[in-house]
Amino acid sequence: MEGTIETHRRVVVVDDGERSKVIADGPSPDIRRDPARPGFMLSRMWVSDSTPVRLKGLRESLHLPHTLEPPPGGSTCYMVTFPPDSAFRGKVGSREVEAYFAAMGSPGASTYSAKAPHPYMQKTRTLDFCLILEGEITLVLDTEEVHLKAGDIVVQRGTNHAWSNRSNRPCVVAFSVHDAVP
Repeated sequence: MEGTIETHRRVVVVDDGERSKVIADGPSPDIRRDPARPGFMLSRMWVSDSTPVRLKGLRESLHLPHTLEPPPGGSTCYMVTFPPDSAFRGKVGSREVEAYFAAMGSPGASTYSAKAPHPYMQKTRTLDFCLILEGEITLVLDTEEVHLKAGDIVVQRGTNHAWSNRSNRPCVVAFSVHDAVP
């Protein structure tokens, strides 16, 4: 597909007490794909397991379990490339959706129903800041939809939702996901 991003670059910098420096520069070592959606890619960039975040001493965080939700009291940053829905619509059912959410470490997030407005409907107990970086995408909710384009930001507060790319090009979204309480 034209415009498809092969990897998302991750640059991690630290201050060792004397100076700032780069300790990682390259693709995320934690990339997940969805076989049912050719072109889908989720790159987990960083995870924190508490707030406030400890700045000293921590060199890497991706050893923490891979889930769509952050650890309790923590946050997760990831980038997602959504392929056009036309690549999978009508070919995805409960088995494929269940396999995707299991592979993402969040089987309970799926709210799949054959009657749902999108097969990948999901709900997590999180506050998500979602920045559309490239392309266009539609935020699908239970009762309405919102068309988004590059530069738009969604503040998603624990709602049942899905992301539907109805264009003919990939869409890239950056997510900053934070543990929340009802």
